[in-house]
Amino acid sequence: MHPGIHAQNTPDKIAYRMAGSGIAVTYAELEARANACAHLFRDLGLKRGDGIAIIMENHPRFFEVTWAALRAGLYYTAISTRLTAAEAAYIVNDCGARLLVTSKYMADLATRVAGQAPALSTRLMMDGTAAGFESYEDAVAGKPATMIADPSNGADMLYSSGTTGRPKGVKVPLPEEEYGQPGTLYMLNAALYQPNAETVYLSPAPLYHAAPLRFSLTMMRFGATVIVMEHFEPEHYLALIEKYRVTHTQVVPTMFVRLLKLDPAIRSRYDVSSLRCAIHAAAPCPIPVKEQMIDWWGPVIHEYYAGTEGNGFCAITSAEWLEHKGSVGRAMLGVPHILDDDGNELPPYEPGAIFFSDGPQFEYHNDSAKTESSRNDKGWSTLGDIGYLDADGYLYLTDRKANMIISGGVNIYPQEAENLLITHPKVADVAVFGVPDPEWGEQVKAVVQPADMRDAGPDLEAELIAFCRTHLSHVKCPKTVDFEAELPRHPTGKLYKRLLKDRYWQGETRRIA
Repeated sequence: MHPGIHAQNTPDKIAYRMAGSGIAVTYAELEARANACAHLFRDLGLKRGDGIAIIMENHPRFFEVTWAALRAGLYYTAISTRLTAAEAAYIVNDCGARLLVTSKYMADLATRVAGQAPALSTRLMMDGTAAGFESYEDAVAGKPATMIADPSNGADMLYSSGTTGRPKGVKVPLPEEEYGQPGTLYMLNAALYQPNAETVYLSPAPLYHAAPLRFSLTMMRFGATVIVMEHFEPEHYLALIEKYRVTHTQVVPTMFVRLLKLDPAIRSRYDVSSLRCAIHAAAPCPIPVKEQMIDWWGPVIHEYYAGTEGNGFCAITSAEWLEHKGSVGRAMLGVPHILDDDGNELPPYEPGAIFFSDGPQFEYHNDSAKTESSRNDKGWSTLGDIGYLDADGYLYLTDRKANMIISGGVNIYPQEAENLLITHPKVADVAVFGVPDPEWGEQVKAVVQPADMRDAGPDLEAELIAFCRTHLSHVKCPKTVDFEAELPRHPTGKLYKRLLKDRYWQGETRRIA
């Protein structure tokens, strides 16, 4: 199940279309381009198990690079375009990439990253070149459009932030099956969402995120047509559903919020009756938001709970959710267990740490300690989330990894911002955490103990936010700063962050929005 099959059977069918530019690529074109790129990889000396990095916007040639890696037995690491050069360079270096593929649009970031990644042997750029980069188009020109002689299954190695703030690559063993054999995500999609060659899948999110990339590629295994938005805009999203008679889509709850905030006259202007399946994940959806979406779109809303690590997978339909409001579903992959702090299994409705047994194995690349800390003595693995099971086996999330913030479906760990802000000469102590945000789910908040309380106020707030933004991606930086004369710390130095967070979460029905 791969584009080559559909290139043989339906060569002129659109594999994917860019929503903004309208650029469309057929299955025959995708297969030829992916094959040429795979031949390039081999000519560059890349062999099974090697790695490449991609820093690219939602680009018309993004998929040919990933499909080439998938048939050349490579690990590919798609990197957020919103990171700073230092953050992105860390990932390029950590993943061991020998090749960096980017675009002229990302030239500024890519050139700064390349300057900090000495192990890169090749740097390729699409749509033009910059200093230190070769033309991707020239590199693939003349390469055979046929399959390489030694195809084998590759995999992504995407980065998920750790509690220390440093992202870690989630690495799974390369599949040993013959190239093109259906994998776990294919089987889950087939069981839950029933896509087929008639499916039109709308992907509104950045392709460097795990779910948009993995689901788009999986839909192509079914022979579907994928519509890729360069950027999400709520009315345009509705217009695309109507224009292309979209049957399947995947969003994060923030997108639901923005859709619901449209003027009712605008919302009613577009025909969304073609939708058979609207999937959401990445962050828990507020109950009122999901109720409104089901009222608007009907019982086509599906939710799942999973991590980049892929150690477990829970899913729930609209009908099930209406009977179990707030649940993220029952397990389809792995067996969930709720454990107390001593590792004892808890009864239904008692919250504890969520572990999965009998699920796929993974490791955190170059971090055996973190890999080990994600397991218990039985070998069960956890993402660090907190929740409970009801009597019917439905999982509910009540908290998440101790400090993680999810804003608009993006995972943010506050340690990086804390470590930076504490270096500011006017900061004596700092805590960074998530607070409720009606649109984004959570926003990043900093509570600062100034070196001199007389400095507290709007000017220092603006100074600290600007200081943070010069060193970190804006998504990791506080949107607002509050000031306290003293932060609650134990004599041992432990910060009681919960005492601060609780003030902002009063009146919320659960700890996550």
